Amino acid sequence: MTGVVDKGFKGRRIAVVLFNLGGPDDQASVKPFLFNLFNDPAIIGLPGLLRTPLARLISSRRETSAQANYALMGGGSPLLAETRKQASALEQALGGRLPEDEVRTFIAMRYWNPMTGETAAAVAAFGPDEIVLLPLYPQFSTTTTESSLKLWNEVYAGCGVTRTVCCWPAATGWVQAQAELVKTKLAEAGEAPVRVLFSAHGIPEMLVSKKGDPYQEQVETTCAAVAAAAGLEDWSICYQSRVGPMKWLGPSTMEALEQTAKDGKGAVVVPIAFVSEHVETLVELDIEYGELAHKVGVKPYLRAPAVGVTPVFIDALAEAAEQALARNDVAPHGPGCRADWKACPRTCQRRAA
Repeated sequence: MTGVVDKGFKGRRIAVVLFNLGGPDDQASVKPFLFNLFNDPAIIGLPGLLRTPLARLISSRRETSAQANYALMGGGSPLLAETRKQASALEQALGGRLPEDEVRTFIAMRYWNPMTGETAAAVAAFGPDEIVLLPLYPQFSTTTTESSLKLWNEVYAGCGVTRTVCCWPAATGWVQAQAELVKTKLAEAGEAPVRVLFSAHGIPEMLVSKKGDPYQEQVETTCAAVAAAAGLEDWSICYQSRVGPMKWLGPSTMEALEQTAKDGKGAVVVPIAFVSEHVETLVELDIEYGELAHKVGVKPYLRAPAVGVTPVFIDALAEAAEQALARNDVAPHGPGCRADWKACPRTCQRRAA
């Protein structure tokens, strides 16, 4: 992806950049990955002189336990391989939609390879006429989308007109893909009484209440849309992956499982904020919460897979990229924020106008 190749296309040269967090390739890269994560001011909002040594301390202390989790997946994260499959499928889908244009997809990871600076250089070498920035975070958050886009804007120095898809919490294809996967798991449960638990990665409550982060609202939007599409009657939202002493969005997935056990029901857990399998799904949901479910008596305990390269989901991404080319601003694909959130990029755009 580093050179310019003339394939005889008559139209535009279009770069579609997919953003995700990334994950360590092997045991040796776990510690530097953790350092990059905790050294992000979007994660720890301290001045650099304080944040950087704290990030070194946290990554050192968590290295061994994190390595153990990645060892359960063969030593490293499958996220990059999964994202490459999505990028390839998306490039093929866009090739069918835009046959006169040369479309190339690129991957920019926030905390591990391929890092954003490396990808920015590759996009610049490609020499695009148009760039679509397409985060693989369905719901906007200051901790994910904003952080990724901010870094991109700091390091990209090439050509091309840029359009940004800020979020897609209720995009039709994304919702449909989730709904079909949920219904498949419900069929697997048979006649057993089952509750669907939509599990999203948590964030500190203060990001919503003080910083105006729209993430919680957008998670709720996604869950309501999927529940309606799947015809669900018994479902709830919960949050996983809490770290640190601050109060996080709740209830936690652990609390939701305990309540489900008290209600005498089984569970279908849905990774509602993740599009690829990685440590939060394969270890946290499948192993850690699977063991908890067994302990507290949640039976059956089933987990819907991430959407991955489900055709209807890839088509939703292709539609998002194609529609972005027809506008000149930052916008969601499908419904975005309902409220006027301070951190929402559309809100910031309106205020600046």
